[in-house]
Amino acid sequence: MKLSQTGMNTVKLINIDKMYPGQSILLKTGQIVQYGAGLFAYNTIPLLVRRNIEKIITETLNKYGCIEILLPTLQPDTIWKNSGRYDHYVNDGTMLITESNKGTFCLAPTGEEAVLEFAKEKLKSYKNLPVTYYQIGEKVRNEIRTRGYLLRGKSFPMLDAYSFDLDEKGMEKSYLNARNAFLEIFEKIGMSVIPIVADNGAMGGKKSEEFMLISEQGEDKILYNEEEGIGLNTEILEREDCKEYLEKEYNITDISKFKEIRTMELGHIFQLGTRYSEMMDGKYINKEGKEELYYMGCYGIGVSRTLAALYEQCIINDAKWGPCGFVLPETIAPYKIQIIPKVEDENKLKQANDLYNILNEKGINTILDDRQNMQIGAKIKDCKVLGTPYMIVLGDKTDENNIELENNKTGEKEVILIENLIKKFENK
Repeated sequence: MKLSQTGMNTVKLINIDKMYPGQSILLKTGQIVQYGAGLFAYNTIPLLVRRNIEKIITETLNKYGCIEILLPTLQPDTIWKNSGRYDHYVNDGTMLITESNKGTFCLAPTGEEAVLEFAKEKLKSYKNLPVTYYQIGEKVRNEIRTRGYLLRGKSFPMLDAYSFDLDEKGMEKSYLNARNAFLEIFEKIGMSVIPIVADNGAMGGKKSEEFMLISEQGEDKILYNEEEGIGLNTEILEREDCKEYLEKEYNITDISKFKEIRTMELGHIFQLGTRYSEMMDGKYINKEGKEELYYMGCYGIGVSRTLAALYEQCIINDAKWGPCGFVLPETIAPYKIQIIPKVEDENKLKQANDLYNILNEKGINTILDDRQNMQIGAKIKDCKVLGTPYMIVLGDKTDENNIELENNKTGEKEVILIENLIKKFENK
């Protein structure tokens, strides 16, 4: 990518939001654009980061035997009325609806109704079970309190997966499979999440866990036992059967060593049982030829929320000015290297273009800052704003054969031959 084609201009990073400095920088530099409360567009780098997160999710879930589908965001009101949840979602203002001469349609805030309609056409026999369907699609919720930019939007991409099983034992097995997949997904993204005991709330069902990131920017307070690596949502303590529930479902008998910490929810998994299949007549034919209800599980990751949390986690600070940009993980960063030439020097500009072409031909995604009438110092600042892990500055101190590669996270520099540079990044 050549920066001259993106329309990117250098912006002074002043009046940064202290609570959410990462997303504040994204907004000020035009990497995300706000259309209204909770409504955002993505510029190329955050969009590609989002797609890399989605790629990790799809590859991991495929590895765990899940099946990818795609459900419509715009849905007829009939499927919501069939489940009995239409009035609830409309009356509390969560679900947006539109009326036309063809009927009333809903912008889906969640996917249980649509996936059951989908499953009933496919999973008619015990021979078709178990199966876990998943999608990464847009959800729309009329959030009254849009807080934290991408952390709580009105329209947002979400991974939602749904398991269908013959019985409770099968549901528990599918739940554990999804749990392990989620832990692997967050590890690959580079985020240390804690699965914590949670209340099923409005979703209903038997058991659930939230995947929490320890963060002062989070809205949630949890109780956490650092020695055991176990956490629980404080809402659990409000249950009348709290002690019995914790012991039976999670083998927790003593919470005296749990301490309160602030966290951010990135994912949530549920054992739903037969609640939704009962509401929507979701049945299969068993071995004896009789109808049985599906046992379901539901599993979700907020993709845009994970993206926002990642940017906040990857922020870097200038000793004098404070938050000044990011260094994205190499596994997530869409571009690994940014080349900054002295453009007024024709030889350096040619060297930069040649290096840029060589690296991209070798599959090493690279940014070339070919913008005119800008000082190298300003371009170096912009490299950090874009989150590129490595930087090459082609100025007066470099020659044709040796280049200086700088690690933007550690500040370490090394002089390296081009062929060795290619070897270093080819397999990353």
